[in-house]
Amino acid sequence: MSQEETNGQNVPTTEQNVPATGQRVPTPQAAPPPYQNPVYIAPPVQNPTYIINQQPVKETNGIGTAGFVLALIALFLSWVPVLDWIVWALGLIFSFIGVFRKPKGLAIAGLIISLIVVIIIVAVVGAIATAFLAS
Repeated sequence: MSQEETNGQNVPTTEQNVPATGQRVPTPQAAPPPYQNPVYIAPPVQNPTYIINQQPVKETNGIGTAGFVLALIALFLSWVPVLDWIVWALGLIFSFIGVFRKPKGLAIAGLIISLIVVIIIVAVVGAIATAFLAS
């Protein structure tokens, strides 16, 4: 068996494929190897580039959140006279301070709840005063 070069490829041939004119006709004996991706080796980097992804700092409003929580507690304790007044006053003050900082969402909600609680406090104090005056 011999090999003959055809179109840049080595193709094995056999002696029986020789025609009567004396020229050899190549016949492939096996499938060509599958295509392989060339291996690329990058040149060494002299000055590497560093990419730093910094997450944006999330702003918080601790005073506004505290005012909101205290306003909710004052809403649930609105039937307890003295304790409710203290918690309500702290919630109102913290919410008011928190309105001037960002983000404002919970501070505004705390301020609105504090204003609703003051209406409830006035109603409870009025009911207590009416009960004492009636007796």
